Amino acid sequence: MKILVTGGAGFIGSNFIRFLLESGKGFRIVNLDKLTYAGNLENLADLSRSPDYEFVRGDIGDGKLVDRLLGNGVEAVVNFAAESHVDRSLYEPDLFIQTNVLGVQILLHAALRHKVKKFVQVSTDEVYGSLGPREPGFREDFSLAPNSPYSASKAAGDLLARSYFKTYGFPVVVTRCSNNYGPYQFPEKLIPLFVTNALENRPLPVYGDGLNIRDWIHVEDHCRGLELVLEKGRPGEIYNLGGRAERTNLEITKSILRILGKPESLMQYVSDRPGHDRRYAIDFSKIEQEIGWKPRFDLDEGLRQTVRWYTEQENWWRRIKSGAYREFYEKHYGGRLS
Repeated sequence: MKILVTGGAGFIGSNFIRFLLESGKGFRIVNLDKLTYAGNLENLADLSRSPDYEFVRGDIGDGKLVDRLLGNGVEAVVNFAAESHVDRSLYEPDLFIQTNVLGVQILLHAALRHKVKKFVQVSTDEVYGSLGPREPGFREDFSLAPNSPYSASKAAGDLLARSYFKTYGFPVVVTRCSNNYGPYQFPEKLIPLFVTNALENRPLPVYGDGLNIRDWIHVEDHCRGLELVLEKGRPGEIYNLGGRAERTNLEITKSILRILGKPESLMQYVSDRPGHDRRYAIDFSKIEQEIGWKPRFDLDEGLRQTVRWYTEQENWWRRIKSGAYREFYEKHYGGRLS
């Protein structure tokens, strides 16, 4: 099967491409990525000579390019291309609308014209909004209540995907996952930021009281779920993927410091993020019952493996921190990176 993977140079996309090519199932991958600040071809350098892998630099908002790629034997699309960091969406919401809404529409319509057999729209649990401490996890039939420009733009993309199934019968499937962690994650997200800051003995900025709760899923579990959805997911359906691993941000922070043998004095409480959702939790019983997926990674062991990866890949994250991330971090958070 020939698959167009968009946003494949990013964190989840690059892990997904590697997962498919190492599966031995004969996948051929075209990776379309704009290479914004979070896209990094180094994530896939070991695959550059594979006959089953092709990289194309470009934007899903470029209709002519998307049309050309889809007209060259592509059978399925998995769309990771997105502006994805909540903090950035507070300061640059227009970029999120451009890619996460308009770009999705261009991609969907081109895929419809070329009769693509399966379109997987990769989304987030943040479109559901926030949960109270005792409320059950998000189910696929929950109403959407996004609370940030990022999650609103992702919800809009999901609804566009739904409309293409309802209007045209186009075989779209939407997936919504909880917080990912693992190798190659850009160090603006909580776990890689805190690991790399701790390795440099720099402050770990904890929002508010640190008691916001997230469900964590290892990126490899997510990739395995996406492959199953690509192969077995029913068109028009939504599938939640979670890690069954709720933790407060404070618990994650202390775990990272404990693994690294660093003092808790590195924690620095900072003003809370505007519109910061209190709790996310995922009910993934639908995909478990229909397709047979469930997470395999234990969070404690997965976190230890992830911390070890960043410890061993210091050159990788130092090169990133010396680039575009520095400007944004220093401008909006007053952090100083070296």
